[in-house]
Amino acid sequence: MTRIPCALVALSALALASQASAHARLAASDPAANATVAAPRHITLHFTEALNPTFSGAGMTMPQMANMAEPAKVTFSADKLSMVVTPNAPLSAGAHKVSWRAVTADTHRTHGDFVFTVR
Repeated sequence: MTRIPCALVALSALALASQASAHARLAASDPAANATVAAPRHITLHFTEALNPTFSGAGMTMPQMANMAEPAKVTFSADKLSMVVTPNAPLSAGAHKVSWRAVTADTHRTHGDFVFTVR
């Protein structure tokens, strides 16, 4: 009989621990990492949790041009699960690196980057 309450306590602790350690992760992007594509008008990043737009963002560089920054506008979907990066000018052929930072409502911070190539 004592096994059931102990098991319930252990399961509850595991559930709380997984909720407390949750962070927004990049679930997918369009274009995808390492893809070779025609010049996209927008780069969309999809996250596993809603983002805080005040503290989240992204930028782009061209690694082959001494990390030259590419001006872009960042917007968020209504549900705040996606970040959309819109370059100010058409992207030229070559590698483009997208660096992002994601902050959730509970202030958990994550960051990362990926590269795609424009043909």
